[in-house]
Amino acid sequence: MAHDPLVNLDRVVERPAVDPDTFAREVAPDYRPVVLRGQVRHWAAVQAGRGGDRAMAEYLAGFGGGRPLDVMIGAPEIEGRFFYNSDLSGFNFHRQQVPLGQLLGELLRFAEQDVAQPHALYANAATAPEHLPGWDRDNALNLPTGDAPARLWIGNATRVATHYDQSSNIACVVHGRRRFLLFPPDQLANLYIGPLDQTMAGPPSSMVDPDAPDLTRYPRFKEALRHAQVAELEPGDAIFVPAIWWHHVRAFDRLNVLVNYWWSTEATTSPFGALVHALMSIRDLPAPEKAAWRAWFDHYVFGDDTGNVAAHLPDSARGILGSASRQRTERLRAFLIRMLGGQV
Repeated sequence: MAHDPLVNLDRVVERPAVDPDTFAREVAPDYRPVVLRGQVRHWAAVQAGRGGDRAMAEYLAGFGGGRPLDVMIGAPEIEGRFFYNSDLSGFNFHRQQVPLGQLLGELLRFAEQDVAQPHALYANAATAPEHLPGWDRDNALNLPTGDAPARLWIGNATRVATHYDQSSNIACVVHGRRRFLLFPPDQLANLYIGPLDQTMAGPPSSMVDPDAPDLTRYPRFKEALRHAQVAELEPGDAIFVPAIWWHHVRAFDRLNVLVNYWWSTEATTSPFGALVHALMSIRDLPAPEKAAWRAWFDHYVFGDDTGNVAAHLPDSARGILGSASRQRTERLRAFLIRMLGGQV
C-alpha cells in the first residue's frame, strides 16, 4: 500500500455548528481555517443525498431550466487531477457548456456502470441564481457572508490543485466526501507556484501534487507540509477558509456536490494586480533602488502605523492618503489611470 504523505499532518480546528453572531465574533476574525461540523446538515439537498447518488442527482435535476454549466472535462488518464499539460503550454482538460441534466446523467452512468476510471467531470463555481434557480429556498446558509451567492461544484472523483482565493470562503459539503489540505500564506515560497499569467481558474496554483509529492524536484515542499493542516469533511459539514490561505481540495466519490460562498469585508481592487505591476516596475531595478522602494512600501503599505502616515497633513490635503472610503477609492483609481496613461 502506498504511503500517504498527508496521514500525520495536523488537523484543522473543529467546532460544532455556529450561529451568525458566533461566526462573526469568534471564527472569521481569527484568520485560521475552522471546520464547522454539521453546519448545513439541515439543508434539503443534504437530506436528499442520504438516499444515494441517484436521489441526489434527481434532487439537483429539479432545479433545471437555468443556464448551462461550465464543465471541465479530463480524459481518464489524468485520474481526476486537473492540471497543466506536460510542457505547461496549456492544460490537461478542456471546457464545455453542458446542461445540468446532461451532466448529472453522465455522472450517474459512470457511477452505476461502475466505470473503473471514467472521464473527470467538474462543473465549477456555478452560481445558484443563474444555474440552479430556487436553490436558496431550502438550502440557505445562515452565516454572515454579505450578498455572496451560493456557488455549486458538481463532479466525480476530482482533485483541484493547491491555490488561494482572494476572498474569505465557506465551503459546504452536500454529497460525497472531501479532503481539504491547507497551507498558511507564509508558505508561498515552499509551494513552487506555477505561471502567474496562465492559470487554470484565476489564481495561480502550486506545481506540487500533494498526494504524490516529488521531493527531489520540489524539496522545499517538505517544509510546507510541516505547516499544513488537513480536514476530512462529510455531507453536512462546512469549512471556513480565510482569504489567501492555500488549499488543495480532493473529492473522493462517484458523485460529489459542494457549495461555497466567497465574500470580502471591503470592496477593493485586486492586491494580485498590484503585485504584477510591481513585477514590471520594481523587481528588475538595481538592488539599492529596490531597497529604497522597499522603504516606501513598508512606510505606506506594510508598516504598523499606516493609518497615520498623513497625520501631519490637514484633512483637505491628504488626497489618496486619506482614510478608507468610497471617495478615496475613486480618487486612487483616477490617479492610477492618469499614471498609467503617462499623465503624471
